[in-house]
Amino acid sequence: MVKIVFSGPPGSGKTTQAKRVAEYYGLKYFSAGSLFREYARRRGVSLEELSRVALEDPSIDLEIDRMTLETVRDNDDIVIDGHLAAWIVSDIVDLKIYVTAPLTLRILRVAGRDNASLSKALAETLIREYSQRRRFMEYYGIDIYDTSIFDLTINTKLIGVEEAFNIIKSTIDKILKEKHGSMSE
Repeated sequence: MVKIVFSGPPGSGKTTQAKRVAEYYGLKYFSAGSLFREYARRRGVSLEELSRVALEDPSIDLEIDRMTLETVRDNDDIVIDGHLAAWIVSDIVDLKIYVTAPLTLRILRVAGRDNASLSKALAETLIREYSQRRRFMEYYGIDIYDTSIFDLTINTKLIGVEEAFNIIKSTIDKILKEKHGSMSE
């Protein structure tokens, strides 16, 4: 039984790595970001617009955070992916991984992923990041720039997807070995 959470800013590579880990180890995959995107889609607004609305309406984040926490509590062998997810599930996961990259690289990735202009990707990303930081501080008193809760931090600026995955895999293998070793003793 293992529970792993990936957090980090948009375009850092966290979703790519979370999905790879889930597939490689045969774990369930859960995306808090998908819940937020689905919420935006149902309301007929962009992520940028929903981020602005969420500044005034805490029920949006609180509902997504509640669903994320319940999903992790109710499932073993799961990988969770979300910008803020690690802080929400910190006490009930085995491994917390923070994936990051410089803003300019992340904007290029977001623009390519979303088939958006660089200016649109920049505006949306900055608004989302500002909004998330402010909301998380207001709702939970947590500064998302304090990454001291993470067991592993990876900057994907200079390493590719495969190299990052190998670093993550090495860490997971160590944790699994320790868990299984202590379980058999």
